[in-house]
Amino acid sequence: MKKSLLALAILSTAAHADEGMWMPQQLPQVAKQLKAAGLKLDPAALTKLTEFPMGAIVSLGGCSASFVSPQGLVATNHHCVYGSVAHNSTPERNLLANGFLAHNLAEELPAAPGTRIWVTKAVTEVSQQVITPAVAKLSGKARSDAIEKNQKAIQAACEKDAGHRCTVSSYYGGLEFYLIKQLEIRDVRLVHAPPEGVGKFGGDTDNWMWPRHTGDYGFYRAYVSKDGKAADFSKDNVPYVPQHFLKLAKEGVKEGDFIMVLGYPGRTNRHRLPSEVAFTFDWNYPAYVQQSAESLAIIADTTKDNKDTALKYASQVASINNYYKNRQGMLDSYAGSDMLQRKTAEHEALKQWINADAKRKAEYAADIDAVEKLIAQRDAEIKRDYYLGSSKPRLLNTARVLYRLANENTKPDAERKSGYQVRDVPRIKASVDALVRNYDEKVDKALVMNSLVKYAAQPASQRNAAFDTVAGVKDGMSKADLQAALDKLYAGSKLGDANERKAWLERKPADFKASDDSFIQAAVALYEPDLKSEAEEEELGGKLQQAYANYMKAKIAYMHSKGQAVYPDANSTLRVTFGKIAGRDPGADGTTWKAFTTVQGVVAKATGKGEFNAPAAQLTAIKAKEYGKYADPVLKTVPVNYLATLDITGGNSGSAALNSKGEWIGLAFDGTLDSIISDWDFNKKMTRDIQVDLRYILWNMKHVDHADNLLKEMGAE
Repeated sequence: MKKSLLALAILSTAAHADEGMWMPQQLPQVAKQLKAAGLKLDPAALTKLTEFPMGAIVSLGGCSASFVSPQGLVATNHHCVYGSVAHNSTPERNLLANGFLAHNLAEELPAAPGTRIWVTKAVTEVSQQVITPAVAKLSGKARSDAIEKNQKAIQAACEKDAGHRCTVSSYYGGLEFYLIKQLEIRDVRLVHAPPEGVGKFGGDTDNWMWPRHTGDYGFYRAYVSKDGKAADFSKDNVPYVPQHFLKLAKEGVKEGDFIMVLGYPGRTNRHRLPSEVAFTFDWNYPAYVQQSAESLAIIADTTKDNKDTALKYASQVASINNYYKNRQGMLDSYAGSDMLQRKTAEHEALKQWINADAKRKAEYAADIDAVEKLIAQRDAEIKRDYYLGSSKPRLLNTARVLYRLANENTKPDAERKSGYQVRDVPRIKASVDALVRNYDEKVDKALVMNSLVKYAAQPASQRNAAFDTVAGVKDGMSKADLQAALDKLYAGSKLGDANERKAWLERKPADFKASDDSFIQAAVALYEPDLKSEAEEEELGGKLQQAYANYMKAKIAYMHSKGQAVYPDANSTLRVTFGKIAGRDPGADGTTWKAFTTVQGVVAKATGKGEFNAPAAQLTAIKAKEYGKYADPVLKTVPVNYLATLDITGGNSGSAALNSKGEWIGLAFDGTLDSIISDWDFNKKMTRDIQVDLRYILWNMKHVDHADNLLKEMGAE
């Protein structure tokens, strides 16, 4: 490409300053908007990933984070370290309830297995290397295979730089591809997390709500070998020394101030077709909400008499609750909107624009028609298989991964399936290790049974014949018969034992075929049918990539012709969003939302139990007005959370909020319930995200948890 469409799409007019998850390399194109919004840094500096401040921003893989000291201290959200806190908790030492603070390096705890810190080092467009002229002529599975082969080759060449993880990511529905090079820090340790009564104050009741009073912060530390290389956990490792780390803001923030967030937003869907909107909101999200509610009830019932099991599932419960409320909030917003009508009108206008010109019609019309048909096929398959995945026991899925790994290990690395190459083995091993503290057979069986009943009720033509055979599913089975079949499947396996699971990581395909373990046998029986299903998915995927990419090319050209900006949907890669700190009038409840909440709200909400169980030491400090230097001069008290007009989504959790000078002013952690629909349909007037104020973090660390060692390390003392 002479010039990427990504760049061309924003040459004429930028979107509102508050809208847009901008790639760092795009920022010079919106430099005027950044400066007008109040940025005092040179916008060009934000394109340099190894310079300040971008060099301080990291990913946790699902959450964002930042280096905040020269000793590799990493700040993120409490809910982002929650899994590691749960992993290290026991009924006798309940770190979730009581919090955790390492007073020195020796007291820091290993994070949950598989925890990583990813430091982005370079982003390079590789579209022409992925979609070569030869690939452009292919379709279906042949196209999918060729794209994967090229991606693996590019990644392998990049990863010759030891200690780095390289990923080729897709943008604009497969229209463009970028190589993301990241330093992979594998030794991650838990440093500090406040009690749940701070880090999760308000729980699911307040989740996605305003006003909010949640201290959603926590700290990890990155460790490397003594020679500064990425390494597995070892007592001999030393704290990583980042090239850059964030400095604490010298002044507190106020309403109207410039704010930007740097992080790794997960997924947005603003470029989706009307049919995708309809399927998502009319079927997919309602099904998800229903299943989530059922799963939460099942976990609650099966763990109510066992504190240790409840701790094992605490992180999963938190995750389900989060998305359950998120999806229901989106459904509520969608129900009262004209989004589908507007999306449909926009799509029809696009087609009219294409058909109005013979050249455009020749280039785009066939793929616009094709993508609609392919999406309909994909959605029908998603609906058909909805209960299949959750009807498979976790240990069966583990056995399937282990057997696939054993088979892929017989091939040269370049020929192995993505996800099963040498680079992927540590992740697989970590997921196997993690089962020790996040799996219980009784709970798993109850969850599986809930889905299995619904799956088995489908006509045989809609079920998976291979799975029916291994699970013993037949037409007309009663619930009792299904339960007996499921009990038999679980009873015949030894994979519930951690050592047994680890042993299978090293075994050969022949060992799997000779095993009499029920889950291993099932994995072997499912292997060939799984490969066939995978091939069918890749056939559809290759056709979709081809058609969808051309649809996006048409949409970009159409929007560009109208002088409109086009930024890529979020895809878990590094982005920058900017706006201002602002309340909202009216709020979702018809009242005016002030921009800040304060510690007085904590006292007002505190009940001493459940979701509002603020620590006694915290309440005492608030009532005594022991604010130290962290009181806001206008509010005359310590601010807790604040609203801003930023464009964020899942994955931005833990993102550093910075002021106009690039100084650290807080952590993004949530959005308001009626604005999360912006994942699909951005509304500048309504959208607000929520940050935990840095002053509240520091105040709580100083006056409640007495984390003086960390405050000194960050330069707060």
